[in-house]
Amino acid sequence: MGKFKAASFHVSGVYKSPEVLAAALHIRESLKTPARMAFAFVSADYVPHIAEFCETLRVDGHIQDIMGCTTGGRIEGGSEFEGGSGFSLIACQGDFGDPLALEGSDYSSSVESNGWITLANPYAFPIEDWINSCNREAHGLNVVGGLASGGDSHEITAFINGTPVDAVAVPLIGRTALVPALSQGCRPIGEPFTVTRADHNVIYALGGQPAYRALERAFETLSDDEKSNARGNLFAGLAGSEYIHEFHSGDFLVKNIIGADPDSGAVVIAGIPRIGQTLQYQIRNPSAALQDLARGYEPVRQAKRRAYGALLFSCLGRGKNFFGTVNQDASELSEALGGKPIAGCFCNGEIAPIRGLNAIHGYTAAAAVLVEKTP
Repeated sequence: MGKFKAASFHVSGVYKSPEVLAAALHIRESLKTPARMAFAFVSADYVPHIAEFCETLRVDGHIQDIMGCTTGGRIEGGSEFEGGSGFSLIACQGDFGDPLALEGSDYSSSVESNGWITLANPYAFPIEDWINSCNREAHGLNVVGGLASGGDSHEITAFINGTPVDAVAVPLIGRTALVPALSQGCRPIGEPFTVTRADHNVIYALGGQPAYRALERAFETLSDDEKSNARGNLFAGLAGSEYIHEFHSGDFLVKNIIGADPDSGAVVIAGIPRIGQTLQYQIRNPSAALQDLARGYEPVRQAKRRAYGALLFSCLGRGKNFFGTVNQDASELSEALGGKPIAGCFCNGEIAPIRGLNAIHGYTAAAAVLVEKTP
């Protein structure tokens, strides 16, 4: 067993100094020795108190640095707390670099890292540009995180040690690494086709036929129940790699279908496909998501023996309203991790790699499992 440990905590309710102090003392008692890094997820009404919040945790909890963001719901252990006020927290021993306030869209870091945890305000920071830059400059380096949520655009923020910032990232260094996991909640339908004609995000032809026609044919493969619930749950999946003999869930970057025109045959998606890239339509529903949970968290099960904690970033569109039951994502991750500490939040978008490329996802659950590398 390794020497690194983590401890998590959750509080429901508006900001109260004694409850933050209790969280700090719990962390301190659980870890016994100081924590290098903590990740905190707070409701928007905590922002006016965020400096005091972080100071209490750092001083009384013996935590060197804290980074976090606002959220519309918190996650701790195997439980999800959707809506309402409160905070969740995970404090970690291990090797982390200094948390950095991101400025501009270029990835420029001299830090030799094993991966990054990133949180961003989607209204204030060009996070997709930064991720694309990271893919170019540090190919194969995993980035996991989420886009802050929890209120109007002026209420949402990320923070470092009590100071609000547009975006923050922390490198994992030394003997701390991350294992990424992603559950998309979709399954492919119809056939995979090559994009043969497109302009920006408008796809006109797939495999030489109208993109709309391919969508119709994919729709016809659904059961009657799936058809009746398909509105708003059909997506376009762009293959993350062309070097795959048979495509399955997890092989695609899933993008919203914004519109479709039967007259022109065009389908408009929230992504930019390449000519020659494989596209397959997808359906999102609870049964597909439950099947995908088992697949998506398989890397967690494989890493369980080396893991000492995890962060979970789940879409605001998941949770009880989607699954019909509470705690689905968190309990599945907790089971896969063997009950080790977890904290996280509900996001406006989730960041995780797929087929070696980092991307922003929607309607997904992305996990960053913290593992201790062997000496």
